[in-house]
This record gives sequence, C-alpha cells and structure tokens, in this order.
Amino acid sequence: MIGKKNIVFGFLYLVLTAALGPMMIIKYFDDVGATEAVKQLKVGALQQAAASGFEVDLEPMTADEIGAMNADAILALSARLNSEGPINAVKGGPHTHGNLEALLNIAAGFLICFLAVHRTLKQLISWSFLLGAVAHSGLLYLAIGLNVGWAQSLMGTAFAYLGPALILIGLLLAGVAAALGFRGTIETDF
Repeated sequence: MIGKKNIVFGFLYLVLTAALGPMMIIKYFDDVGATEAVKQLKVGALQQAAASGFEVDLEPMTADEIGAMNADAILALSARLNSEGPINAVKGGPHTHGNLEALLNIAAGFLICFLAVHRTLKQLISWSFLLGAVAHSGLLYLAIGLNVGWAQSLMGTAFAYLGPALILIGLLLAGVAAALGFRGTIETDF
C-alpha cells in the first residue's frame, strides 16, 4: 500500500505541528502581557482625562499636555499590537501550513489506496505530498518558528517555492489519477 507512508507521516506530522505551534508562541506571552498593562495604563489615563473634560485638579490641561497624553496612548497601543506580530507569524505561517499539509498527506494516502492506476503514478503522488510538506511547512518551521539562520536565508530563494510546487503537482496528479482510476474499493498496487 503506497499511500500508507502518507497516512503514517500525516498523523505523526500533525502531532508534531500541532504541538510545536503553542510551544513556539509561549515565549512571547510575557511581552504581550507587559505591553497590555502599559496600554491599559496609558489609554485609561487618556479616557479619564477625556471624561473630566481634560481638567486636572479643576485646572484645564494645556494643548501640549493633551497631545503628550494622546501620543503616549497611541504609542502604547501600537506597542501592544506589535507585540502580537511574532505570535501571528507563527500561527499564520508554519503552524497553519504544517497542520494543513499533514491533513493533505492523510487524505492523499487514503486516496492512493483507492486508485487503480500504475504504481509509478501512485509513487509520484505520494512523494510529491511528502516532500512538499517537508520542503514547505518544514522550512517555515525552521525559518520563522525556530529562527534557524540557514533556513531563513533559503526563504528568499527559489528553494522556498519547491515545497508549494510539489504540493500543487501532487494535487494535480491526484486529480488526474482519480479521474482515470478511482474505485470504491481498496486496490492492489500494480
């Protein structure tokens, strides 16, 4: 059963990618908490000033004081939003793509079991999905999630397109093979 390796890889890769995502973002939570506290303090002070008609001890605030308070609140809000950047990079990149590509491998593995096509085509489909997942989301995990230097340098090269290209080739081949030889029963490899 040629598709078996995709099914096994898919489940193991899903466990790995599902576990690595939270582990990679947990280190950023302290920064998010700290910037949230500062944001609450600065924006709260601005809200309180606005509610009191921009008066402090019954004295009106100057335009410079109001401007400085506004700037502090805006900068604190900006710092808070920026502190979520690394978390969003992991969630939207390697974590999501890794989970998707694991599930694609599982689905492709099951599909291959139901195809009555030549084993060479089945192997091409199988290896396209396996290598595509490793080259795409694997590279994303190394470059974005784990900050590995050589992986980051590959992100700007043609190699970064290899993984997605292999997955697209696998999808195309799987569609053609399904059109030619999909059966409702498990097929032997020939």
